[in-house]
Amino acid sequence: MSTEPVDPVIRAFLGVEHSASGQRWMSRSDQAGQNRALAISQLHGIPELVARVLAGRGVGVDEAPAFLDPTIRNLMPDPSKLTDCDAAARRIVEAIDRKERVAIFGDYDVDGAASSALMARFLHHFGIEAEIYIPDRIFEGYGPNAAAIDQLIERGANLLITVDCGSTSIEALGAAERRGVDVVVIDHHQMGHEMPVCHALVNPNREDDLSGQGHLCAAGVVFMVLVATLRVLREAGHPHARSLDLLAWLDLVALATVCDVVPLKGLNRAYVTKGLIAARHQNNAGMAALLRVAGIGGPVTPYHFGFLLGPRINAGGRIGDAALGSRLLTLDDAAEADEIAAKLDELNRERQAMEAIMLAEAEAEAMAEYGTGERAAVIVTAKENWHPGIVGLLAARLKEKFKRPAFAIAFDPLGKGTGSGRSINGFDMGRMVRAAVDEGLLVKGGGHAMAAGLTVERSNLGRLRSFFDEQATSQVSALAANQTLKIDGAIGASGATLALVDQLEAAGPYGSGHPQPIFAVPLHRLKDARPVGTTHIKITLEGMDGKRLEGIAFRAAETDLGHFLMNNRGNQVHVAGTLSADHWQGNRRVQFRVMDAAKAP
Repeated sequence: MSTEPVDPVIRAFLGVEHSASGQRWMSRSDQAGQNRALAISQLHGIPELVARVLAGRGVGVDEAPAFLDPTIRNLMPDPSKLTDCDAAARRIVEAIDRKERVAIFGDYDVDGAASSALMARFLHHFGIEAEIYIPDRIFEGYGPNAAAIDQLIERGANLLITVDCGSTSIEALGAAERRGVDVVVIDHHQMGHEMPVCHALVNPNREDDLSGQGHLCAAGVVFMVLVATLRVLREAGHPHARSLDLLAWLDLVALATVCDVVPLKGLNRAYVTKGLIAARHQNNAGMAALLRVAGIGGPVTPYHFGFLLGPRINAGGRIGDAALGSRLLTLDDAAEADEIAAKLDELNRERQAMEAIMLAEAEAEAMAEYGTGERAAVIVTAKENWHPGIVGLLAARLKEKFKRPAFAIAFDPLGKGTGSGRSINGFDMGRMVRAAVDEGLLVKGGGHAMAAGLTVERSNLGRLRSFFDEQATSQVSALAANQTLKIDGAIGASGATLALVDQLEAAGPYGSGHPQPIFAVPLHRLKDARPVGTTHIKITLEGMDGKRLEGIAFRAAETDLGHFLMNNRGNQVHVAGTLSADHWQGNRRVQFRVMDAAKAP
């Protein structure tokens, strides 16, 4: 879904001006894009549909072959172009040579777990058994804190490496400096002018970094630092340097890249493409255990990373032991990996149950406060005793339901609220939260365009709601009125084949910045629509030639889309969605994921 301004002169795709979900359907490619697709197809012998997908995402005629074959060799710049990367590499080499005690301080999400595991595996190869420290989300919060750093130093750490955090930890890293312990920061988060005192700060988003790699997640940056470190070790003739194959660990980088929802462009495309190949070999015992417990039988895909593995790893950080994920990804022992994977799976089920209860409460409050959403620019829900580790998931669900920026805030008995927000395309939520901090409405807060976190006193909740509405009303109203769904093309039930799915996969992997192709299935009879589970709708479409296509609309039961599907059985409809291959009991078949629908004339 897009919320970009709509040019009313451009004809809606299939004439759909207002779909079941309230969207205007638009062709992803204009005439220039269609001409470019034709040139890509004719010049390079690429299937026309794949060429249309590439052209619709801005891939140039000359860029197409390389885009379809992303490699680390071609897309990774010299790591030395990252500011401080060489200094970080040399300091890690010193720690290896001196057999120093190293502590790794990571974040509690998937990117932090994968980054910590990458660094720990690298150091282990060279005889350093590093301690990984993941802070508790509730009691310690994000990033290094002075108390934890003091503990690590007391336990003998001579070098502290922070991954996926540390760039803005001025006070906490000062504690390490005062104790005479070097710190290497490897991060990717936005940062301001002030930098912490440390031996090296490798962050492609620091203001003086000209590498152009600001789209990487933390694990992607860690991998580049390890490439630089291995180069130094090989130049020095270290006996174990030649035997290390860093590419075998790209499964960890791919997992983090998908789960951190960074743009799949440039080096990130190579990370995910090659990382999926590594993941399919299942050499990482922890990842293999997660695949088993999640019941994944077919080849690993970005979907598996983002929606099956990622939530299980995150469950430890949300409601359990935050260190479980990083511990799992460092393991080589299959039995121990199975034990931890089972624990994470259990925590994930607990998280799902808690989320369902909290979501029902949040939706009820939102409906009472805002109706169906038109009465507000920003949805803000709050309740005492909500679990602070789940409010981000609530905000995402509320955003989907109401098509507005949304916050969920968990208050403790003392009236202190911990909240998380998710935004719609085109509205900068992070800027609004920072403005609320400047107004004195928040204890603290920050974030980026699409997501933010905040801490607020209950006494300021009403004023905060009013402030958010004042800040967002005009922009959000315009964005909500201009919701569009970009369509890559039209297909019939007979054309939705595994061969087509395979062609489309050639233009993947898909994700942030490179969206999954969306196709319209026009003028098909909605032969059947029925609930599946508690929230999904399964449909059967039938073309004029009698060919049928099975589809599923996830979490649609109580949405406008779900109501449309259930009320239009037997009618001619247009349906839009994505195609993929589903593996079930050894069989491979087409899966059509329904995203929207509209009445056919």
